[in-house]
Amino acid sequence: MITVTHRRYVPYSHAHYAGNLVDGAYSLGLFGDVATEVCIQLDGDEGLFASYSDVQFKAPVQAGDVLEITGNVVHMGNRSRRIYFESKVVCRGTEGSAARVLDEPIVAVTAVGTVVVPAHS
Repeated sequence: MITVTHRRYVPYSHAHYAGNLVDGAYSLGLFGDVATEVCIQLDGDEGLFASYSDVQFKAPVQAGDVLEITGNVVHMGNRSRRIYFESKVVCRGTEGSAARVLDEPIVAVTAVGTVVVPAHS
């Protein structure tokens, strides 16, 4: 149907835990940004997030990482759109300002979300 992809650098100001770990909600917020673009592209409206289901935190996200966030519409109702989300680490911050591009991205977070858009008039 439609796939939207964003990339985002994770700043050190978002580290919450030892080892420069970032909380899982960071990826969920990025899923919201992707969902907004999905709704704009499909419906010309930002839409509203209704729910998440099957959220899975599979690997850590760290400050200094670059994330690739993808949303793939898997179902369209009259006003609802169900989206499969995936957040992958494509670059990993190492030490100081250094980072490396990963040969294989690391799937960090997955989820299914439902957004709703206004009825067409």
